[in-house]
Amino acid sequence: MDHVVSYRKGVGLVLFAAVLWSLMGLAIRSLGDAGTWQVLFYRSLGMAPVLFLTVACRSGGRPFQRIRAAGWPGFIGGFGLVFAFAGAIYAIQSTTVANAVFLFAAAPLFTAVMAWLILKEPVRRATWGAIALAGIGMFVMVREGLAIGAGWGNVAALFSAAGFSAFTIALRWGRVANMLPSVLIGGVLSVIVAGAVIALRGESFALPPRSIAIAMLMGAALLGFGLAIYTTGSRVVEAAELGLLTMAEVMLAPVWVWLVLGESASSGTFIGGAVLLAAIAFNAATGMRHRPPALTT
Repeated sequence: MDHVVSYRKGVGLVLFAAVLWSLMGLAIRSLGDAGTWQVLFYRSLGMAPVLFLTVACRSGGRPFQRIRAAGWPGFIGGFGLVFAFAGAIYAIQSTTVANAVFLFAAAPLFTAVMAWLILKEPVRRATWGAIALAGIGMFVMVREGLAIGAGWGNVAALFSAAGFSAFTIALRWGRVANMLPSVLIGGVLSVIVAGAVIALRGESFALPPRSIAIAMLMGAALLGFGLAIYTTGSRVVEAAELGLLTMAEVMLAPVWVWLVLGESASSGTFIGGAVLLAAIAFNAATGMRHRPPALTT
C-alpha cells in the first residue's frame, strides 16, 4: 500500500474509512450487556494484528523498526488512545449514538487548544471563533444529556475527544509523521490495560461467542482496516480537507442506528450537534487556506 495514489482515489479511501468508522456505534449497540473494558479488550485484540500486518507491509518487513522509531511520543500517544477508545465505548453505551459522535467531533478544536497550551503553536482567529461556536453547541448537548440522565455519557465522549487530541499532540511533539505504529502501540496497550482492569475488578472475560466475534471483527475491519486505508488516502489529501471528509462518520453514525435499531435523539442533541458541526466545518474550510508546518520524520 506504499505506492502513490491519486487525489481522487485518496478522497475515496478517506470517505470509505469514515463510512466504516460510522458503523462503530451500531456494532457496539449490538453487543448488548458487554462491559466497556470487555469490549475494549476484544476489539483491540482484533485490531492489533491488522495494524501490525499493515506496518510490516509498509516497512518492507521491518515492523519493529518502525515501532521503535515512534519512541516515547508514540508510547505516550498510544496510552492516550487507551482512554480515548474506552471513553468512546462507554459514551456510546451510555448515551445516544448521535450525542456521542457529535461530541467526538470536537477533537480537532481540543487539539488546537492543547497545541497552543503545550506546544505554543499559534491558533488562527478563525479557529478561536470556531471554538467559541463549538462551545455553545457542546453546552446545549451536555445540558440535554443531563436532562435525560446521560450526563456521564457526555462527559465520557468529551474525555474521548480529549484523548484523541492528546494522541495528536504527542505525535506533533515528537515530530512523528507516521501515526500507524503509534496506533498499534495504543491497540496493544488497550489489550493490556483492559485485561488488567477486568482482572483487578474481578470481572469475567467471558462473553457470548457472537459478542466476541462482533467485537473482534469491529476491531479488525472497522477500526484496523479503516485506519489502514485512511492513512493511505490521507497522504494525498490536505489536513483541513481531511477534517471535512471525515465528518461523513459523524453524519452517518446516527443514521445506521436509526435505520437498524430505531434509535433517535432529542431535538436538543441535533441542534447542539448542528452548531458543533458548523464550527468544525468552518474551521476546516478556513484552514484550507492556511497550511500548518509540515511534520518531518
